[in-house]
Amino acid sequence: MDWSFMERFAPLYVQAAGLTLRIGSLGIALSLGVGLLCCLARYYRVPGLRQISRAYIELARNTPLLVQLFFLYFGLPKIGIKLSGEACAVIGLAFLGGAYMAESLRSGLEAVDRSQREAGECLGLTRAQNLRYVILPQALATAVPSLCANVIFLLKETSVFSAVALADLMYVAKDLIGMYYKTDEALTMLVCAYLVILLPISILFTLLERRLRYAGFGAGRAV
Repeated sequence: MDWSFMERFAPLYVQAAGLTLRIGSLGIALSLGVGLLCCLARYYRVPGLRQISRAYIELARNTPLLVQLFFLYFGLPKIGIKLSGEACAVIGLAFLGGAYMAESLRSGLEAVDRSQREAGECLGLTRAQNLRYVILPQALATAVPSLCANVIFLLKETSVFSAVALADLMYVAKDLIGMYYKTDEALTMLVCAYLVILLPISILFTLLERRLRYAGFGAGRAV
């Protein structure tokens, strides 16, 4: 193992990790918004939007992120729409993640007992207030494990961003291997970089899940 090589090129991995986190965070935040809108459309059976949401979810979940990125980066310019690599990465991640977030949130909403909604209505809450103060907090607590898994999954999916000319972690590793043939060193730093990013997030989410379980959130108690 060439430690001097690893020390020399470690800053490149730090820069690439920053790019991965920046794009990943923005894409995940947008995916949560998209997922919430889609799950509400399906949960409340909004005519038209319910069918559109279901079609979108099936399309997003059954096509690879790499194919979606190719469509955005290479396909859209054919009709006059040209996006930067970063914009394609954010949109692609939000498009894919929104479908998974929608299903996770929908499972959380459906896990909330009907009596909870009825109790809120008896207190005179409007539908929006009932959703905000009674249903959604319990649904989010129930969906935390699934949402956490989705976040980690989406961050790992950022490894395909090199396909749209972004200098992410995978791009740096492949570039170093191609120039210096230091496969073991480049891949070792790649694995370490992903561990540094994902392991603290996984631990944090595990602690959050335990805290919510200890507090009894999402247990379906009457208000």
